Formats: sequence, C-alpha cells, structure tokens
Amino acid sequence: MPAAVFSRRFTLKAAVAATALLGIAASALAAPFESTRISVRTEGSGPDVVLIPGLNSSPRVWTEMIKAVPGYRYHLVQVSGFAGQPKGGNTEGPVAAPVAEEIDRYIKEAGLKQPAVIGHSMGGTMGMMLAARHPGDLSRLMVVDMVPFMGIFFGGPGATASSIVPVADRVEAGMRAATPDARSKRAVETINGMVNTESMRAGAIEDSMRSDADVGTRAYRELIVTDLGPELSKISVPVTVLYVQPKTMPVPAGHFDAGYKSMYAPIKNVTLKRIDDSAHFIMWDQPARFQAEVKEFLAK
Repeated sequence: MPAAVFSRRFTLKAAVAATALLGIAASALAAPFESTRISVRTEGSGPDVVLIPGLNSSPRVWTEMIKAVPGYRYHLVQVSGFAGQPKGGNTEGPVAAPVAEEIDRYIKEAGLKQPAVIGHSMGGTMGMMLAARHPGDLSRLMVVDMVPFMGIFFGGPGATASSIVPVADRVEAGMRAATPDARSKRAVETINGMVNTESMRAGAIEDSMRSDADVGTRAYRELIVTDLGPELSKISVPVTVLYVQPKTMPVPAGHFDAGYKSMYAPIKNVTLKRIDDSAHFIMWDQPARFQAEVKEFLAK
C-alpha cells in the first residue's frame, strides 16, 4: 500500500476514534436531570419506555412487569410527595399537570426519541396530558385503568369540570379533616378495594402511608376536576387503554364498555381492553395478562 494512502487511512481512523471518544466524554460530562417535582431512575437497556405510577404510589408497581418484559430501557418516574419522597416542588398548587410537563422536560433533556409511555391511574392522566400537549414527544401511550374525566364517577354522566367543583371541595375538606388514625384506616380500606391479591397489598399500603397527605389531597382534587375530553382529539399517537369494571359499579358489562368507548371516542387510534377478574392494580391482580398486553403494546 502506498505510504500516502496508508497515511490518509490512518489519519481518518484516528479522527473517527477521537470523535467517538469526545462523544463519550461529552455524554459522561452531561449534567444529570434535576427536578424538584420528580425523580427518575432507569433499568435495563433497549428502546425507551417511560413508566408513571399513580396517586400515592411508587415504581414498585412495575417490578414484576419489568422482570417479565426485558429488552427495554425503563425510565421509572417517582412523583415528589408520594411514597416517602420529599414533596419538593409539589409543596403547593396543582400536581398532575405540572408533573406531566416535568416528565416531558425529562424526555427532552435525556434525549429520548419518542419513547413509549405507560401510566397507571393518575399516571394515565399524566400520560394523556403528555400525548395531547406534546404529541411529538412520545410514540405511543398505554393508560392503565383511568378515564379522561374522573368527575363523572362523582357527578354522573352529565358532570362537567365546573359543575363538579363543589363536590371536589367537599371531598377535599373531608380528606383534610381526617385524623391520622382515620387516614390510616381509609388507606387500608382503599387499597384492599383496589388490590384483590392480598399478598401485594402491603407494599401499596406502605406507599400510601408514606405519601404526604397534603400533596395527595391536592392531587386527588385535581383529578376530580380535570376533564381531558376536549383535548383527546389532539392525541395522534396510538393509545391502548386497559380497564376494569369495579365491583361498586354493578351495571351490565356491555353498558360499562360502551361508557369507556364513548369517553375515549375522540382519539383517532385507540384500543380498549377490559380486564376481567381484576381490581384497579391490574399489574398485580392479573400479572400474566398485563405482561402479555405490555409486550404486545411495546412490540407495535
């Protein structure tokens, strides 16, 4: 090989190697994501998936699913004020809406390229906020047992975001007036009704009891008065909704399904799936079914 050619090739290889090293160095020196509203940790490697737990919950709800569905880099969100994390930036005001914005900031600053998003309960609400308000920042959304407007469960089908305010105010007042003992009893009763699998209840109760009462109260009131219905038409990514029919709603299954279909009708690409024999925490009550649904959702 002529010396000049060898020299050019050697120089090119050296330049490529130097560029790669500089890239690695820049990545290593990049400032970590900082937020007072959320913290995020990652597990695994592969395509990015953002996981958002619900009210007074922690990333423990995803533990079994992550083990059963490898091959992805999971970004586990923890909301400040829930499950023992200091309330930080969630000390006052709304919780769900600003946290959704903070998750979007994380997606951007972490350099995630349209990750899949899975949200349970209040996490599903925040997932819908992300998909409606930042449709270009995610590739698809799974909502686990949440509706676009929780107020209908308190005020009936005719409820609106404004008409439900007095009810939300009474609910908030009742929660704030509860003594520590009453709050503890309510947490146990609530989790027992949301988790059929007895062996999984202790963790959820612990998360609830370690959550800040004020943050949880404000977040719950916010969910009651937040109607995302008018924003659903802005969602352009595919949406999968897994839901259960609570025992407290003894209506024909077909009627319940029709209600869900009507609520999610504005979304152009939505798949609705009712999960039987399960309470609110589908990932614990029907783990095999839930994991299969997540695998199918992520493989699309």
